[in-house]
Amino acid sequence: MPPPRTISELLGPDAPSNWGRWGDDDEVGSLNYLTPAEALRGAAAIRTGQSFTLQVPIGSPDVAADPVFPGRSSAVRTSVADEGHFLRGEIEEPADGHHWADDTIEMYLQGSTQYDALGHLWYDGKIWNGYDAATTIGSLEKASVAAIGRRGVVGHGVLIDMARHRGVPTLRPGDTFTHHDLLAAAAAQGTTISDRDVLVVRTGRMGEFYRSSLEDFYADFDEPGLTYSRELVEWFQRMEIPNLVTDLIANEATYHPGTRLELPLHCALMRNLGVAFTEVCWLDDLADACAADGRWTFLYTAAPLVVVGASGSPVNPVVIR
Repeated sequence: MPPPRTISELLGPDAPSNWGRWGDDDEVGSLNYLTPAEALRGAAAIRTGQSFTLQVPIGSPDVAADPVFPGRSSAVRTSVADEGHFLRGEIEEPADGHHWADDTIEMYLQGSTQYDALGHLWYDGKIWNGYDAATTIGSLEKASVAAIGRRGVVGHGVLIDMARHRGVPTLRPGDTFTHHDLLAAAAAQGTTISDRDVLVVRTGRMGEFYRSSLEDFYADFDEPGLTYSRELVEWFQRMEIPNLVTDLIANEATYHPGTRLELPLHCALMRNLGVAFTEVCWLDDLADACAADGRWTFLYTAAPLVVVGASGSPVNPVVIR
C-alpha cells in the first residue's frame, strides 16, 4: 500500500474527534477540561511560591533575530517618542514640562512565545468543531485566539524533560518521541502525567537557538518532537489533555517519518481534538529548578492577548511551583 499523500489520508476518515463535545458553538476546545477544580489542583502543587515566566524576549539586541518559523520575520519595535524627539524639537514641548516615551511594534502574532488559535490550521475545508474554513477569510470569525484570551488558561502543569531524559542538552533535528517516551521520561523523573494535566515538554531546542548561529539552527529545518500515530492521538483524547506546551517553534516534529507530511499533529490534536498549542517557550530555567528538587508539577497560567479574529497571539505564561 502506498504511503498517505495528504493529511486527510494519514489521519483517516474516522480520526478521533471532539467536535460537538462542548456544543456546536464552542471555540476553546479541550481547554474546557480546565474547570475550577483543575485550577485548585494546580494551586495545590505550589510548595515554595517560586515563579517562572516562559516567554522568550521579543526584539532582543543580544541576538540576530527572534525564534520564528521559517518564512516569518522578527518583530520590529520603533520608538515614536523619547527624549531624543524632544531634544530635536520633533515633539512640541508641553507647558508643564513632562516628557514621555512611546513605541510601536510590527510583528507576526505568532512570532514569539504564543498560543495558536484553534482555527489556525485545518484540512478538508473544516477548522475546529466543524466550522467552515471560509470563516477564516480576512479574519477568523470562529475559533480565533480571542476566545482563548477571554477565557484564560489555569491548570495543573507537569514538565517532561525529554532532553534530560535522553542525557543530551538538546534533541537534534529529526529526533522524535511518542507518548510512550513521555511516560518513560515521567517515570524516570519520579512523576506522573495525570488526566487533564497541562503537558509541558522540554526538548532543549530553544536553548540551542540562543547558542547557535541562525544559519546552523535553520539549516535543513526539521524540528524534533512528538510524532503522529493514531495511538498517540487516542492517548491525548483519553487523558483529556487540554494544552500542549513546548520549547519548539511548531510544537511537534516538523515532518511525519515515512510520509514527510508536515505538522500532522496540528490537525490531529488541535483541529480535531481542540488541544491548545503553546509554542516557543523558554523552559530551561524551569527544568533546572524541577530537576534540583525533584518536583515536576506546578500551577500553569497563561492568557494570550485578546486579538479579535487573529490566528495566534503572543503570551507570557507564568508557572508557580
